[in-house]
Amino acid sequence: MAGETNAGALWGARFAHGPSEAMAALSRSTHFDWRLVPYDLAATRAHAAELHDKGFLSPDDFATVGGALEALSEEYESGSLVPADSDEDVHGALERILIERVGPALGGALRAGRSRNDQIATFVRLYMRDSAQALRSALLEVAQVLHQRASEVGDAVMPGRTHYQLAQPVLVGHYLMAHAWPLVRDVSRIDDFLVRNDVSPYGGGALAGGGVGLSPEAIGAALGFASVSPNSLDGTSSRDGVAEFLFIAAQIGVDLSRVAEDIIVLSSGEFGYLTLDDAFSTGSSMMPQKKNPDIAELARGKAGRLIGNLTGLLATLKALPLAYNRDLQEDKEPLFDSVDSLLLVLPAMSGLLETVTFNLDVMAAGSTAGFALATDVADSLVANGVPFREAHEVVGQLVSWCEQHGVDLPQVSDAELSALSPHLAPSVREVMSADASVARKSGRGGTAPARVAQQRDELKAELQRLSAG
Repeated sequence: MAGETNAGALWGARFAHGPSEAMAALSRSTHFDWRLVPYDLAATRAHAAELHDKGFLSPDDFATVGGALEALSEEYESGSLVPADSDEDVHGALERILIERVGPALGGALRAGRSRNDQIATFVRLYMRDSAQALRSALLEVAQVLHQRASEVGDAVMPGRTHYQLAQPVLVGHYLMAHAWPLVRDVSRIDDFLVRNDVSPYGGGALAGGGVGLSPEAIGAALGFASVSPNSLDGTSSRDGVAEFLFIAAQIGVDLSRVAEDIIVLSSGEFGYLTLDDAFSTGSSMMPQKKNPDIAELARGKAGRLIGNLTGLLATLKALPLAYNRDLQEDKEPLFDSVDSLLLVLPAMSGLLETVTFNLDVMAAGSTAGFALATDVADSLVANGVPFREAHEVVGQLVSWCEQHGVDLPQVSDAELSALSPHLAPSVREVMSADASVARKSGRGGTAPARVAQQRDELKAELQRLSAG
């Protein structure tokens, strides 16, 4: 109405009439920002405390507001607190409800010294802080499962691959931990993010800072922030923190997609390395024999969605002028979606990995296929003084001869070896086994059993350190 604030909104007095139906529909955000209610209530408590400290709220008024905010919090947790269709956003909805509870004078007084601009920038950071901790815990759980399974398989061997072609034997535990370390790095990225974004934008007002003498430091400290934004323009309008969070989410999705792809392929009938547990696979509506790796496929698919959320926000942020623009409302839906997606995928992947059966005999049988020991033969020649370039050519010729005669390396006779090259002495047979192959990879980070055992200890220690943090 003319001369009054629109119901469920925080503006309207300078307008002759309210927004059109189309404008209101486009502007409304309670259908996605309602999850920010706990952060709005927490910030309003801190804001009310500062208003009381500076003399804008009497002790009785402060107590009344505190009681009303506590009641709203309990109602939100129970699900009984809901916005009205006319509410524009979470801020307007909560002010409307609070005014209904404590009256227009007291409810309206709480808006002094703050703006939706610094509020929403703060609430998003609070949401990301809590969500980052939830993702961190779920990530650690998946990494811990990978470590646990790596410990269970001992010194079992499997085929290693490059270009997804057979390459060299590796320990199964080495392979599993190769999927765990990226998740550990993702946890470290989250920790870096939490430090870098531990800055409160509250007190920045619309863009220039608050004008009634409230302390941004006091409110920021009450909300658990380590510091306050040094620039109100930057604090209210920057969303690089959201972009950083979405990058981390996308990277987690990419890392999980690599695990997922291996599970999909290695559990297929052609490989048979893995058998999925019934509880973490699905069937076909037509083919009764099927056991499908749906969790892995969905995890792989979510990676594209997470990447899309990041690229979409970056496109929105490109070339936005200072300070706040309504375009920034587009930060929340991709953020919420990325968090929701990962909090679905991570526990499912953890359960899948915890219950999958490793068919170690099948893996071991294939570990030397495809001339996977050829590099070991070349390395043995180098150990006897043959330049690697020449050793590479000699073994390449040996592999070509084996292919022509339909035999594998260990099946070549001593006479045939020496006929191919004088360097191919019978002693090269000492390296023609998977166990001998992995034992030779004893350098730091290698797949030798002793190094893999060392790596398990290092991974365990790192997971314990991160869990304690």
